[in-house]
Amino acid sequence: MKWCAILMSVFSALFYACSDSDKSTAQNDVISDELPGDLDSLSRNDTLSVKDSLDVEDTLAKEEIIPAGMLLMKATGATVTLESMKVKFSYDFWISKSEVTCGEFNALMSPAVGLAMKCENDSLPVTDLTYYDAVLFANERSKSEGYDTAYTYLKKYLDSDNHCVRLEGFEYLPAKKAVHLPTEAEWIFAANQDWNPQEKAWTAENSDYKLHPVCSKADEGEICDMAGNALEWVNDWFGRLRDTTVTNFAGAPDGGALGQRVVKGGSYRNQAALINVLSRGDVYTVTSVAREDYVGFRLAYGDIPDAVWMGDNGRVASSKVTPLANATSIYSYTDSYKTKLVFRNEESGNLSYIDYSNGALSVVEIVDTLESYHPEISPDGNHVAFCTQFEGNEGLSSLYVRDLNAEGSNLVKLNVESAAIPRWRVLENGDTVIVYVTDAGVNKNDAAFKSKSTWQVSFANGKFGTPQKLFDGAYHGGISDDNRLAVSGARLLRARVDDRDTLWYNGEQACNVSLSKDGQKQTLFLDFASATGKNLLGSKYSAHQYIFVADSTGKLIQSVAAPKGFTFDHTEWVAANRRLAVATLTNSEGAHTEIVLVDMADGSVVELAKGNELWHPNLWVYAEPQTAENQTLDKDSAGVYMNPEDALVSFMMRNNMELLWRYRDSANVVILGSSRPLNALSPKEFSPEFFAVNFAHVPNSIYASHDYLERYLLAHIKNLKYIVISLDIDFWYKTDGPESDNFFATSFYSYPGYVYDANHNYWKDGYPDGLLESTENAISMVEYDRYFGDRGRFMANECYSWGDTVEIILDSTYYDDKMYLIENSLETLKKIIEMARAQDVYVVGLIMPQNPKYKETGAFGRYGLRRSVAKTILEQIAGYKTVYSNFALLDENKMGDHDYSDGMALDFDHLCAAGAPKITSRVDSLLKTLK
Repeated sequence: MKWCAILMSVFSALFYACSDSDKSTAQNDVISDELPGDLDSLSRNDTLSVKDSLDVEDTLAKEEIIPAGMLLMKATGATVTLESMKVKFSYDFWISKSEVTCGEFNALMSPAVGLAMKCENDSLPVTDLTYYDAVLFANERSKSEGYDTAYTYLKKYLDSDNHCVRLEGFEYLPAKKAVHLPTEAEWIFAANQDWNPQEKAWTAENSDYKLHPVCSKADEGEICDMAGNALEWVNDWFGRLRDTTVTNFAGAPDGGALGQRVVKGGSYRNQAALINVLSRGDVYTVTSVAREDYVGFRLAYGDIPDAVWMGDNGRVASSKVTPLANATSIYSYTDSYKTKLVFRNEESGNLSYIDYSNGALSVVEIVDTLESYHPEISPDGNHVAFCTQFEGNEGLSSLYVRDLNAEGSNLVKLNVESAAIPRWRVLENGDTVIVYVTDAGVNKNDAAFKSKSTWQVSFANGKFGTPQKLFDGAYHGGISDDNRLAVSGARLLRARVDDRDTLWYNGEQACNVSLSKDGQKQTLFLDFASATGKNLLGSKYSAHQYIFVADSTGKLIQSVAAPKGFTFDHTEWVAANRRLAVATLTNSEGAHTEIVLVDMADGSVVELAKGNELWHPNLWVYAEPQTAENQTLDKDSAGVYMNPEDALVSFMMRNNMELLWRYRDSANVVILGSSRPLNALSPKEFSPEFFAVNFAHVPNSIYASHDYLERYLLAHIKNLKYIVISLDIDFWYKTDGPESDNFFATSFYSYPGYVYDANHNYWKDGYPDGLLESTENAISMVEYDRYFGDRGRFMANECYSWGDTVEIILDSTYYDDKMYLIENSLETLKKIIEMARAQDVYVVGLIMPQNPKYKETGAFGRYGLRRSVAKTILEQIAGYKTVYSNFALLDENKMGDHDYSDGMALDFDHLCAAGAPKITSRVDSLLKTLK
């Protein structure tokens, strides 16, 4: 409320001027509790002590000491290109001459977090580590050199190997002069100094497909290995780049729906001709927890003055809103992964929201020209209502409802003269309505207050009904379910009890009033250091320092103090959970810098989001219906198949598990394999007699397909008749085991849902009712799910071409002394066919088309394999149909002589949406012959 904010600035100035209390921020007040397992709780201020910081500043003032191994990049005034975007520099920076070596990494990280990487020798680039491993190393390097640190966080999460897989509340502080990963713009500026992949890089042509000691391809004193050896993490989130010019660009504010990161430079696996300074990714989507034996990093040093970020909405901002608590932390308070936070970004005037059921947290801003105050999420979580005027300010206000998505689609306006501060209700008859008042102004004057009124209007199927007046008086703090209590704030705490208007809190000032929605009729509010509050507390306090709670009679029953150095504002109960409230924190300068969740049971405060000026938070929590079925399941484990900020394969498999439980009684065709059939086989384009589900995932191996069939699909797809599996013989170089691409061998036991299934023999004795619902309500990639609406197919619509050149990631001679890898894969294929035969199920082995230009090379496809060897393997597989009557081979590549045109290709070895109908129809036709 603006009038509250203005008064609060005055009160805060007086309070802090007269107080000798500690002015440290809430971040510095975090208590590091002992946490179980691999969760290490840390202070956000994971830096130097105040005294140490002053000592360092004194030292730097005399002579700045640059970290060893760094080269100065004179970038001031320069411009680099990032795809279509231009980035200007107003600063110089330092960057590592080489990639961080294994020896350097272990020297710092082994004693710090117990992470020691195994390398053939210490001079090789350190690889096989997460983005978070890299930034923790940067922090350790900063501290070892006596600098401040560039990265802060609340908690770190380690896996069983001590790799960091999540930093809760993670934030990069560009204004800190510290060691950090180079931004993408910094990396490109440095790379352009001597970009020469053909002559000065370890690439597929000369590396023997392995790492080499750093700078062994460079001249003395020059920057090295930017075009090869190891692909490199950089600092930025992977955001959309636009045709514009930005100064001091720090990347996207977050990683979007998938939490994508940028990697640069190519590696020893890539051909020199295909390593591009502008390339930003890898073969698969890169997230912060991805680990590959060809991805390492280098460091930079310095600060970025006046850094700016640019989100997918195209808005360039000098600040960003950072999510702090992650889905796991929120779940520990709400008992639900389906939780959403909506709020007003006062800097932009737009609504923003965070969906905690989405595995990769991002702040989505709905860009609009409308003023958006007091947002509240609908009971079903799909819509948000808001108004154009704020509490305490008189004047006409409009009320709107829109879908809670990035587009803010289906905007609808209530056609009345004035409506403010909307609140959703579900009536006893099941109707969903919105309660509103005709004016949001102050309520100090009786006559003025009663000249206003409280109304409700139904909302269904995207439309408003006819407004209905409830009573006189602007009771915008909420109405109880039985309609016997209504409350209002904005100067005075007014209540309507059994149709009688009354005044609570001895007529002293109050605001931010909110009535609980749990039937307890408890009223939450803030005050201005009143005598009544002082009597309750027994001491003086400042305005908004405490949240107060009154019972249904107006009697004070509770108070909760704000964190040291802050006061509260914009307080609201959390729907369907009376022990939780949400609020903003106001600092000594009157800025609303954080949104917090307040546990009213014990007074603890959880940081949700941080920004420059955040207003009017509303937290929605899904209330799962309690049934006899879901009460028998362990709600902390059942259906929890992925973690926040997880790897791509975990999301893919979590999506597959939801498909399995949803279609277990309907499907008769399952599709398995890699990203090739994932993109190309469309379940909805099969003939009506075939109900197909696409369970392909990335990264994949034939071993993963075998294990998924054995543990789940053959047991639960009751009507299964056909298995279609891609036989990606060019990457049958993979092994099975803990270092493989088999999710069931590497990651399966890291997730409570799979462990729960395993402990119940994968439910082979009977599917438990409620498991689908538990899976749907668990953490997911909500913003990304729409791309898998074709029963699992990734519906990427982009179509490019096969390409004028071909990429060969693994040399065709690789298998010459490793044919046992091919034999192991063939044996696994036989096991799949035999398991299917035991259940009278057909198996169709599908060879997916690749770039026909591979005919001009010695390789079968993108991942190598001699063409002569591939031909022999395909002939051997084709012969299986004489041994196994339930097997058929469909070769749609034909050693490159296929008929899939350039316009049907996504890249070297994937079909796009335009190619899906052709290959799906051919699989469909084959299935019809296998009756």
